[in-house]
Amino acid sequence: MIALTLAEIASAVGGALRLDGTDAAPETVIEGAVTTDSREIGPGDVFFAKRGEFDDGHRFAPAAAEQGAALLVVERPVDLAVPQVVVGDTVDALGALATEVVGRVRARGRLRIVGVTGSNGKTTTKNLLRAVLERVGPTVAARKSFNNEVGAPITMLELSHDTQFLVAEMGASAVGEIARLVRMARPDVGIVLKVGLAHAGEFGGIEQTVRAKSEMVTDLLETDVAVLNADDPRVVSMAGLTKARVVWFGLAGVAEVRATHLAVHARGTDFTVTIPGGESARVHFGVLGEHHVMNALAAIAASVELGVPLPAIVGALESLTLAERWRMQVMGGRDGITVINDAYNASPDSMSAALKTLAQVQAPGTRTIAVLGEMSELGEFSGEEHDRIGLLAVRLGISQLVVVGSGARRLHISAVNEGSWDGESAFVETADEAFDLVVATARPGDTVLVKSSNSAGLRHLGDRLGEWFA
Repeated sequence: MIALTLAEIASAVGGALRLDGTDAAPETVIEGAVTTDSREIGPGDVFFAKRGEFDDGHRFAPAAAEQGAALLVVERPVDLAVPQVVVGDTVDALGALATEVVGRVRARGRLRIVGVTGSNGKTTTKNLLRAVLERVGPTVAARKSFNNEVGAPITMLELSHDTQFLVAEMGASAVGEIARLVRMARPDVGIVLKVGLAHAGEFGGIEQTVRAKSEMVTDLLETDVAVLNADDPRVVSMAGLTKARVVWFGLAGVAEVRATHLAVHARGTDFTVTIPGGESARVHFGVLGEHHVMNALAAIAASVELGVPLPAIVGALESLTLAERWRMQVMGGRDGITVINDAYNASPDSMSAALKTLAQVQAPGTRTIAVLGEMSELGEFSGEEHDRIGLLAVRLGISQLVVVGSGARRLHISAVNEGSWDGESAFVETADEAFDLVVATARPGDTVLVKSSNSAGLRHLGDRLGEWFA
């Protein structure tokens, strides 16, 4: 975090500064990292005692103090000889501090901010943008999937006065949450990737999902840029909601940043990109999955708008073979067996894309195995969407389905009803059973996909299989 005095922090978050029993003064400067996790605290850091659904961060304030916290932001005073700022709500205070820091850094005139949202692809696109922009200047981007009301401001608080680019991943599970993050860090470029059924159960339907994602662009200024997916009708509809200049990306002919001549293979996807003005380049993109080309196009469009030359963009993209752990992560290798671990998260769109990639990379004379778990947070759509994925797996000719857990059982039943009745689809209750089944049945040359929502925990199964077949 940039250097701020205790008094400045208290003012920014609207809190009361307490210095009882300490040697600190209101003018004491704080410039450590900010976290809500006491395990991450180091000397000079700031600890926000966040209340959670199952726990209360105030319980961990003593541990934070022992590890050298220079400031505690709390909702009630704690009996510790550490400077404290008492606020009404620590999450609101965290956002207020992020807003203050972003404003101060932006006031120096150098910082450019990119906001990224969408039902799928946010983390991949964020990582692609970081790879491009950090070649140009100091760049801050979220660790992992820090994209909610806690993770996003923590990322913003990593800014320094030298930072040139901030890539802010903005997720939501309800209307209003993206708007809140946009108010903290006003993007110069706002990206909307796709609107699908991910979290539709939490949002209360697809219409509410569209409304939530459109918050990325509704408050953009005329001098800003909205980077929108020309291939998604729901995203296309957002063009009428923004004052910003719209730049379209996609495969459609109307897209200004467009991919053509796609060639999908086991090492990624090759494509030709064309940008506004007609300049084009061939891209050998090593991140597996044709669907990730759309994420690459969004990153290219934003980077071009930020003034990065196309050759530099292409060079950065070609340097990557993995966007993030557990996202189309290629493992294995023994006896020609490939394991694709894509089990960090799953929605109907990303599940379909992963299965299509599995079918596309299958070598002649080899088999494909899909180990699939539940797609969570779909609400009323859950049953029909699991049915649809079961049908798709059969129609794509996936050689063997292994369906894991009761939450995904309908996927197995639908596959059987569609024609996988001779053992092509197997149902097991646990990841351990799935591991044993795949190890027992895999043949040389097979390609194994592991895909589920994070809550199903199959990413660890993917790791086990990758290590076993290493």
